Amino acid sequence: MLANHGRPDRRTGRAGLPGLRYVAREGILSHVAEAAGLIEVRDLSKKFGEKIAVNGLSFTVEPGHVTGFLGPNGAGKSTTMRVIVGLDRPSGGSATIDGLTYAQLRRPLTVVGALLEARALHPGRSARNHLLYLAQTQGVPARRCDEVLEMVGLSAVARKRAGGFSLGMTQRLGIAAAMLGDPRVLMLDEPVNGLDPEGIRWVRNFMRYLASEGRTILVSSHLMSEMAQTADHLIVIGRGKLIADCSTQEFIASSSERSVLVRSPDSRLSDLITANGGEVKPEPDGGLVPAVPATGQPDYSGRSV
Repeated sequence: MLANHGRPDRRTGRAGLPGLRYVAREGILSHVAEAAGLIEVRDLSKKFGEKIAVNGLSFTVEPGHVTGFLGPNGAGKSTTMRVIVGLDRPSGGSATIDGLTYAQLRRPLTVVGALLEARALHPGRSARNHLLYLAQTQGVPARRCDEVLEMVGLSAVARKRAGGFSLGMTQRLGIAAAMLGDPRVLMLDEPVNGLDPEGIRWVRNFMRYLASEGRTILVSSHLMSEMAQTADHLIVIGRGKLIADCSTQEFIASSSERSVLVRSPDSRLSDLITANGGEVKPEPDGGLVPAVPATGQPDYSGRSV
């Protein structure tokens, strides 16, 4: 039950505060953040037997941005996303959407759409019937199935069996399923896998458009090159732990070493480099490796200007 802001709740007699909404569950009144679509992960841990997949992970994903979830294969990205949507139970900590766990959402497809495993479908069903099955579980009208199929460019194969789709077409169908309830939160795990260049551009533009509408977009990848062209903000993890939580530009700047490596048999070059603030390191064979730091845009003399 939601209390009206600024007016007493009929069940509790307490007035709601501006910027907060109150939720009564099992006789306990709690408040959650008003920002629609906010994903919050707090001290999240997940163990599979003795293996720790996620280890004390904390971050926030805000609406209005494409947030990249970056890390090598096995870093814990998919496990974290599975916990957020209730497919795995956390060993510790919490993962919430709008202050609620996925299990507490009344109609989850209308709040969060997720593409975690593109092949998670019945291969004998047509693309439309796959979506229709999902729509009927959430009270979503059948016409929405046709709308999302058109949205992802699959209208022409709506009656075809999904089991015969290519990986790229299956990815598009998975995105259609994620958008079925017109959710304010979208979570995509490696969504460009199997897509051709045109499909990759479409996914990028689609995510940016949804973010411009104020939705929350969390997209995972193990490729920095892909995230650099897609995401506004990055959450980087490794071995289940947080490495970075910053804008994409900040991460690229902090990870880029601006230097020029020069090798020369003439020792006079090392003297010139040292005089201009450079560093000279000895090579294993006794030679010298002058490393010239580029503090700005280098000119053709080899100096930094």
